[in-house]
Amino acid sequence: MSSVPSPAANEPKATGQKSKKLDRVRNIGIIAHIDAGKTTVSERFLFYSGRIHKVGDVDDGNTQMDWMPEERKRGITITAAATSFNWRNHDIHLIDTPGHVDFTIEVERSLRVLDGAVVVMSAVDGVEPQTETVWHQADKFHVPRIVFVNKMDRIGANFESVVEDIQKTLGAYPIPIQEPIGAEDTFHGAYDLIEQKRITFTGDELDPPEVSDPSEDDLAIIGPAREKLIERVGEVDDAIAELFLAGEPVDAATLRAALRRVTLERKAVLVLCGSALRNRGVQPLLDSVIDFLPAPTEVPAITGINPRSGEPETRPSDDKAPLCALAFKIFMLEGRKAVYLRIYSGVLKSGDDVFNPRLGPPTKDGKEWKKSEAKEQKPLGRVEKISRLFTVHAASREKIEQAGAGHIVLALGLKDTATGDTLCDPRAQIVLEQIDTYQPVISQAVEAATSADAEKMLAALQKIADEDPTFHVREDGETGQTLISGMGELHLEIARERLLSEYNVVARTGRPQVVYHETVLGSGEAEHVFERLGEDEQLFGKAIVRVSPRERGAGLLVRSEVPPPSPDWVPALARALPGCVEAALSGIREAMGSGPKGNKLVDIEAVLLSVEPKLDVASDVGWRIAGSRALIKACEAANTALLEPIMRLEVVVPDEFVGDVLGDLNQRRAQIHDVGVRGARRCVIAELPLRALFGYSTAVRSATQGRADFVMTFSKYDTWS
Repeated sequence: MSSVPSPAANEPKATGQKSKKLDRVRNIGIIAHIDAGKTTVSERFLFYSGRIHKVGDVDDGNTQMDWMPEERKRGITITAAATSFNWRNHDIHLIDTPGHVDFTIEVERSLRVLDGAVVVMSAVDGVEPQTETVWHQADKFHVPRIVFVNKMDRIGANFESVVEDIQKTLGAYPIPIQEPIGAEDTFHGAYDLIEQKRITFTGDELDPPEVSDPSEDDLAIIGPAREKLIERVGEVDDAIAELFLAGEPVDAATLRAALRRVTLERKAVLVLCGSALRNRGVQPLLDSVIDFLPAPTEVPAITGINPRSGEPETRPSDDKAPLCALAFKIFMLEGRKAVYLRIYSGVLKSGDDVFNPRLGPPTKDGKEWKKSEAKEQKPLGRVEKISRLFTVHAASREKIEQAGAGHIVLALGLKDTATGDTLCDPRAQIVLEQIDTYQPVISQAVEAATSADAEKMLAALQKIADEDPTFHVREDGETGQTLISGMGELHLEIARERLLSEYNVVARTGRPQVVYHETVLGSGEAEHVFERLGEDEQLFGKAIVRVSPRERGAGLLVRSEVPPPSPDWVPALARALPGCVEAALSGIREAMGSGPKGNKLVDIEAVLLSVEPKLDVASDVGWRIAGSRALIKACEAANTALLEPIMRLEVVVPDEFVGDVLGDLNQRRAQIHDVGVRGARRCVIAELPLRALFGYSTAVRSATQGRADFVMTFSKYDTWS
């Protein structure tokens, strides 16, 4: 195991020097449930690597990674923070992600661009609700990971119980590569089962780990544990299985290579232990990041779509390949848009022109480009210029001239680039898969305290929305109020605080309101005729629309069943029919944003059955209006229903308060799904509407003397009796 190197030995190389080979790069994230110790682990990584020279503390509000004023005030991570440091001559790019469910989009878009992850779990609480969420997000992006069981010094810490929880709750295959020495107040180190060494820590941040040969008593623990380790590896790795069945010894190098294989193939997850706050176990964890998590060259080449041909293409992690990068996060830097980029291939230089396919004109059918355009190689998107490039360390930046494949950088100059956009070489165009976003479930009216600040407030809110795809801003068509929408009460509260702290805007807000959707319960059909005569222009449109329900969560489907013109049609009318159909379909799609009750329509199939062309009508506005109003009439005929956000609630509480929690949930008309055991406490799992959960934080903590923890996650939109 590595001892603590001197800070100077681990300082990042000066800007401008040739970057290391890609096999010495690690792009990793730290993910966990809130308060599991992610930021504390990140802070120790930076300290022991020599990136910083004084350890910050979350409780003191002086950590490097939680740099926003709201983060330091609340002691939580709100936005994913990036940094880079050097360990064992490897460049590690690290993203520390939030643990609160309201900011889960930060985890989603970070995991989208990372090659590996460290999952931090509490030795007392094990797999917590948000741990499950981030674990499944990592599964979604096929991210290899290792687990660090933190807080081994706390009362109730149980390493074996957490390992069992990983297998039982997450369905993973955990392989402990350490065995803790002591627990709770006696925890002071771990046995390295690979090297068969004893590693102890004094707890002083300046003292390196003490690595020693095990005593006979130690070997009595290490021997069986290592035998079990080899057996578990053998179940997922053929090379180790052959050695194990033959009774042959497995040396450290062979075992380490096998552990790396099964981790990169995501057949297993390695488990280590420690106490980051007490400076125990961090250096071995850093070594494991190098030893077991992948380099950019060890993950599959990124795959995208050629926007001209529609065919899939790949880009290898190679500086010599054409440029391909993904914009995964927007950040306002002194009022200017800055974009975090993961470079998958090629080299990006300051001053380069980069191509954004999304900014191009839409295709006629929404799927393929015209063959003539493909042949002529006309630009389909738009070129933007990289004005400056930076490496990032939390809130500080260092200007660089270029960056190659496998690196994460911050770019200025990309005025129109948004989260999820692909940036590529104009001569080798590619579009990567977009980053998923989440629909807001709660909204709130907001207004500036003074009329002079009204315009300033709208501009500030739009900048916050540019940064966060789950934060929406719109004007209510009926009341004229500005509405902000987000993933929860905390999400909106943070946005209001940012208005004041970052943009110097004092805002008043109304009560939080649930964001409802609408759907239809049956089928309905309606016709609408729109006709208006003006001095200079005649408007006309006639459309018949049929609506029917789709399965919950299936989304919207808009299509045409308008029959083709018959042979006896006037040629001019026959030629006009396709344009009328397209205009009516466009009107139907626009009307989906606000149903009969004023809410977004979902899970509906809308079929355009008929339109009536008319000569001497130049504008298509009439058919658009006819299509939209026929849709609303058809929905009314089909009987609409409100869908509301249903939340999954997990409450972890001491046994003596379970009855109080259940009684309160029953009053809120919740559906109780399970009352299980979570470590030394009970875990109540329920579903209920978001409207029944306003103020729940105060209520549950009052009922349990502040000893309950809970997490709300969005489950679905549905009706609730």
